Amino acid sequence: MGVYIIAEAGVNHNGDARLAKKLCLAAKDAGADAIKFQTWVTEKIITRNVKQAGYQIENTGNHQSQFDMLKALELTYDEFIEIKKYCEQIGIQFLSTADEQDSLDFLVGLGIPFIKVGSGDIGNIPYLRYIGSKKMPVILSTGMSTLSDVEGSVKALEDGGASKISLLHCTTNYPCPYDSVNLKAMDTLRAAFGVQVGYSDHTIGIEVSVAAVARGAEIIEKHFTLDRNMKGPDHLASTEPDEFKKMVDAIRNIEASLGTGLKKPANVEKEISKVVLKKIVAKRVIAEGETITADSICVKRNENGLPASAWDIIVGTKTRKKFNVDEGIEI
Repeated sequence: MGVYIIAEAGVNHNGDARLAKKLCLAAKDAGADAIKFQTWVTEKIITRNVKQAGYQIENTGNHQSQFDMLKALELTYDEFIEIKKYCEQIGIQFLSTADEQDSLDFLVGLGIPFIKVGSGDIGNIPYLRYIGSKKMPVILSTGMSTLSDVEGSVKALEDGGASKISLLHCTTNYPCPYDSVNLKAMDTLRAAFGVQVGYSDHTIGIEVSVAAVARGAEIIEKHFTLDRNMKGPDHLASTEPDEFKKMVDAIRNIEASLGTGLKKPANVEKEISKVVLKKIVAKRVIAEGETITADSICVKRNENGLPASAWDIIVGTKTRKKFNVDEGIEI
């Protein structure tokens, strides 16, 4: 399987299941493998007096509490059932991140293929152990964390029973400036844990996701919206359908170009090499039985003759035939 591309719709449905379905269809048309939402019961994940993050205030233009903001964006379980059925109809994988145990149980019962854990639950040991107890594949985002934080979270998942864990590097800021991406940290995660790694992208544009694939990312998660000008906390840091499609196309091109890593001539080079790689030819007429010297041969493009790399082998040998000027040397 190639790079797995997730259109992170998140809360960009603005609390409207109809808009969520439009996001599903747009993601399908843009070439995403999956579309992902977020599932929670607001009262179970946050107290009523928590302020919005700075980016949320800036992106929404109001100072309501996080509780009120999330409550307005919350979709019901019945709505998610409907959205998943729609995804099955149009042929795109439905995903959602659960922010608490009841929603996780619901999503597992709904038939999600793996559990996606957001960066906000890094270090949430009891919840991570509970996730592990489902014994399903897990993809863990690692924003706002140190390597030690990730290690503790991976251990909690494994203690619970998880055996297949993938890690996504990300920087939790919406949008994320380029000088905060630290894409090389993805390499660090791979080296430290020996697992499949990817990148969850919150930057504007598509180049960082494409670069991540060139650097070995096997999963790309990119925020997705129908319109970056819509009201809501995450639209501004999201990618619209046309740009998302360009990203998918670029990723598939990079994926095809990576190859096997074995250094050898490509099939398309073989015919060209016959007339481009230089051969050893006679610089002057060389008689049969004459000892070849460096002064009697030279290197030119020619269809026949030994490759130039055989120079040291040829010099000092005796010919078995006469060679005319520019005739390829064979022994």
